[in-house]
Amino acid sequence: MQAPRYDTDAAAPQGPTNAFTVDVEDYFHVAALASAVSRESWTTREYRVTGNTERLLALLDERGVHGTFFVLGWVAERSPDLIRRIAAAGHEVACHGYSHELIYRQTREEFREETRRAKGLLEDATGQPVLGYRAASFSIVRSTLWALDELIDLGFQYDSSIFAIRHDRYGIPGASPVPGRVAAPSGRFLLEFPMAPASFLGLKIPVSGGGYFRILPYPLTRAGLRRINAVGRPFSFYLHPWEIDPGQPRISVGALSRFRHYTNLHRSEGRLRRLLREFRFGSMIEVLRKIEHIAPETEKQRAAAV
Repeated sequence: MQAPRYDTDAAAPQGPTNAFTVDVEDYFHVAALASAVSRESWTTREYRVTGNTERLLALLDERGVHGTFFVLGWVAERSPDLIRRIAAAGHEVACHGYSHELIYRQTREEFREETRRAKGLLEDATGQPVLGYRAASFSIVRSTLWALDELIDLGFQYDSSIFAIRHDRYGIPGASPVPGRVAAPSGRFLLEFPMAPASFLGLKIPVSGGGYFRILPYPLTRAGLRRINAVGRPFSFYLHPWEIDPGQPRISVGALSRFRHYTNLHRSEGRLRRLLREFRFGSMIEVLRKIEHIAPETEKQRAAAV
């Protein structure tokens, strides 16, 4: 990736404007619970994503923050009114795929058709082009970089699926943590807003949100995010609606999955309120346009992409 250019006007005591993102999925969609939750059971389970997402919308409205909501197509199909409310509140609606299947468990054709379907559902709901994509569990890894070409072909302007860490389910450890243009296997380019770790004594600590936000002490998260901002670089923060829902149904899974999913759910909302007070946030497309000078997509360009 090429090092991007940043507007000096974004600098403030809180640092640059960072991307606030929400992966809109329900508690039963997550990979950590997949061993105990069949896809066939999804429609029979308590549906809590609407209420939890609306709680997040209210919280962001209190702080005057507009973010990016990466919405699962499965949710958009069942709750188009929720997607319209997200857009009407001034947030960017982006794509999180359709079924929350990990990309490396899909064929290229399955990925293409699922992503096309999800993008269409979101655009039908909002009447607006969907420019951004994030894979389930950040599953664009070295073996699935072909997905970048599929995203370009489907008309996406940017991706936020690469996590520059080592993890048992995802990550490209050698990837640049800096937002900028990344080459797809075809040689074409797509904007990438990676999830960036912070470095402490040479050790990379993931401080970008999700389970890390709940499990790590908040002062460590804050210190790591400040380190990223201190060099004039924005970070992308993410969480899920179910992470502010300690009352969600408990599912019997192994110790590691239980630790990843349920730890500190009761603390998430309070920590989130602190985070929103201490850092500057906007939508991902807003931040990328500042650093890469992207022009808004025209209707002609949108039609050509279809």
